[in-house]
Amino acid sequence: MAEFVIKMADDRGRTMQQVEHGYSEAEVRDRFAQQGFLVHSVKPRGMFAGGEMTLGRRRKVKQSDFIIFNQQFLTLIHAGLPVLNSLDLLIKRQRNPSLRTLLDNVRDRVKSGEALSDAFAAQGAFPKLYTTTLLAGEKSGNIEEVLGRYIAFQRMTASFRKKLAVSLVYPALLVVVVVIMLTFLVTYVVPQFAELFSSLNAQLPSITVLMLSVGTFARKYILLVVVALAVFIFLMWRWKNTDRGAAQIDRVVLSLPLLGQIVLKQQVATFARTLSTLLQGGLPLVPSMETAGASMSSRRIVNGLADATVSVREGQTLSKSLEEEEMFPDLAVEMIEVGESTGALPAMLVSVAEFYEEDVQTALGAVMALIEPAILIFMAIFVGGVLASLYLPIFSLGSSGIH
Repeated sequence: MAEFVIKMADDRGRTMQQVEHGYSEAEVRDRFAQQGFLVHSVKPRGMFAGGEMTLGRRRKVKQSDFIIFNQQFLTLIHAGLPVLNSLDLLIKRQRNPSLRTLLDNVRDRVKSGEALSDAFAAQGAFPKLYTTTLLAGEKSGNIEEVLGRYIAFQRMTASFRKKLAVSLVYPALLVVVVVIMLTFLVTYVVPQFAELFSSLNAQLPSITVLMLSVGTFARKYILLVVVALAVFIFLMWRWKNTDRGAAQIDRVVLSLPLLGQIVLKQQVATFARTLSTLLQGGLPLVPSMETAGASMSSRRIVNGLADATVSVREGQTLSKSLEEEEMFPDLAVEMIEVGESTGALPAMLVSVAEFYEEDVQTALGAVMALIEPAILIFMAIFVGGVLASLYLPIFSLGSSGIH
């Protein structure tokens, strides 16, 4: 998803500006209009936004630094220190200059009477989930509890992402090695053999002629190919940020036999855990669904949850709304229905998240177990084919010389 700078006003007339993730300007505008905000403007953020090269300030906060800050912030508040004093102390000890600058602005806003959640939201660098969690804590008067739940949620999410990243390291290394080896063979080794065979004036097999043609072409136009590939990737990246491109890519990914199910289950787990965290913080179901739905990366899930949120707002149950959208697995919908009927929806959502996170890990492990040997087999076949096509004429010439 792309980043957009949205300027809007709430029901009390207060104007605010923040950065939001979305698929298009219209999608971001409609999302906040449905939440009751008066949207003044929505503009893309970053380089090449809207076809023009703009160097916007991209303030990013490392997740690890942010978790540490919140843990220290929670400890100080729990010890009875006021919010302003806690911020002052943490700003002095903050080593990350970017985060320190943001916290300085937060402190100044809070000192001038602005709510803590609004002060963080105005920075445009903190997750919407975090500011919404703070808002829930302010409304319920129990900011310590909601902060504790947010920290636990972030730690769980970070742990899950690390496990996914670790499982992808070896296949990624294999792909890099294969690409380097193939590039070396095609652009260096094959042209060397082309010069050798040209000096021999020998009759070459068709497969050798084809391989030599490919190598000669690659050596001449390798830079052009690299530039064309870079342009293609850039255009695909731009197209991915459009409504049509995001929908097409999402449809293709979710339709893949194994990867599609893994992506869907990962989205279900993220939504369930996010929604549970917001509900446990005291936020009502509809605002919680809006925040949790907007944090998804799948266009199909985002649109489906937006429609489900409308149904819930009209009085329908969460499980029924999700069932009508036909996007969540039946088991997840059934577990949510049980949670609603027993009055333990947040706890059941945690169970849904844990179940699908474990399922994603298992499925990803199985896919990796298939991909790794497949890459090795492909590399062996291709390299063996190239070498056979190059050495076959040499063997033929050797046999002719013997006779």
